[in-house]
Amino acid sequence: MRTEHPHIILWHLLKNGDRDALGELFSAYHPLLLRYGSKICRDRGLLEDCIQDLFAEIWQSRSKPDIQSVQAYLLKALKYKIYKKQRIPVTKQISSDQPDEMLFEVSHDNFMIEQQEDLAKKQRIIDALQGLSNRQREIIYLKVYQELSYEEISEIMNINYQVARNLMSQAIKALKKSLLSFVGWIL
Repeated sequence: MRTEHPHIILWHLLKNGDRDALGELFSAYHPLLLRYGSKICRDRGLLEDCIQDLFAEIWQSRSKPDIQSVQAYLLKALKYKIYKKQRIPVTKQISSDQPDEMLFEVSHDNFMIEQQEDLAKKQRIIDALQGLSNRQREIIYLKVYQELSYEEISEIMNINYQVARNLMSQAIKALKKSLLSFVGWIL
C-alpha cells in the first residue's frame, strides 16, 4: 500500500481548517516558489505578493478538490498568478511557439558545476541552456532541478504527458548538439 506524502497530509488538514498546516506548507514551499517564480518574474515585490496571494486564496477556498502533488499544484498556481498580475494571457504563454515576453531564466546558481576547473566549460553549458527555448529551459528546470515527474510537469506546463516527454527529449537533443560543437566529440 502506498503511503501519502507528508505534504498531502498537510493539504488535507488545511482543507479541514487547520491554520498550522497552512503555515507549514508555506514554510516548506516558500523557498521553492521564490526560486521558481524568479525564473518567470524579475520583480521580487510582485513575486512575493503573488506567493502571499496564492496562500491567502488557498486558505479562503479550502473546498478545492484533492490533488496528487502539492508541489505541482503550487508551482502551476504561482505561474498563472504571475501571468495574471503581469496581464499576460495564459493561452499566449502555454502555446508551443511561446514568445520571449516571459523569459524563463536558468541562472549560474542553479548549477552544481563549481568543482569543474575550466570556466570555459561552465560558460559553454550556460550558453547552451540559454540557446534553448523558454519552454525547454522550463522543463529542464522542473525535471532536473526540481525532480518532478512528467505527470507533475505536464500539469504545471499545461501540456499532456507525451508532449512533456517530447519537449524534454528535444531539449536534451538541442543541448547535446550545442555541446558537441564545443567539445568536438560524442557525449
